[in-house]
Amino acid sequence: MLVLITYDVNTEDVAGRKRLRKIAKECVNYGQRVQCSVFECLLSPAQCKMLQAKLRQLMDPEKDSLRFYYLGSRYESKIEHFGCKAAYLPEEPMIL
Repeated sequence: MLVLITYDVNTEDVAGRKRLRKIAKECVNYGQRVQCSVFECLLSPAQCKMLQAKLRQLMDPEKDSLRFYYLGSRYESKIEHFGCKAAYLPEEPMIL
């Protein structure tokens, strides 16, 4: 299933900036960054729960926000892209 993960981390202090980097690093391991704090991740239900648990451990619930949007398996018809960044298909291989 395709999951859209968004986060807002309070970066007013050093600890917040550190949390922001750790959360972004963890999301990169599971998906593609499509905006500064937005990732599209193609995950199994088990991977999704595991990633959610990891991110919840990293965030500060008093200062930060984390959202998961579940787009499901038929996500192609639910996404429209406009603008300069090239779109990608999560199920196709990525060449680095």
